[in-house]
Amino acid sequence: MTSPAATQESYPYQNELTWSKPERAVARTAFDAALSRELHEVIQKAKQMANEIRQSSDLWDLEHYLTQRRKEIDRKYDYRYSQLTQVFGRLLHEGRLREEELRGLREDKLKRIRSFAMFLAEDVE
Repeated sequence: MTSPAATQESYPYQNELTWSKPERAVARTAFDAALSRELHEVIQKAKQMANEIRQSSDLWDLEHYLTQRRKEIDRKYDYRYSQLTQVFGRLLHEGRLREEELRGLREDKLKRIRSFAMFLAEDVE
């Protein structure tokens, strides 16, 4: 006999989206492209800051900047499938990802991504 908690109706992750193999490939490509662009910005800024080091406090400013950016990026770029629609929504909102890069995802995922991006836009206003 199966317990009520194990039935399909009460499975805790029943609303979680499933990702087909082609969708996983699209998601990985979009995720990697956005991460690469953001890391490129960090590298450029770090190089600029390094070139401007004149005293020890400048060195620690660079270290602080890199530490903060690493933490932000680590929090933002979460490649768990259960988190990807929010990650992509945030990246879309920030302009780090274009909707065209998500072409190939099913409409249910795109709808959630757009919805989260709009939520973030409304939250800023």
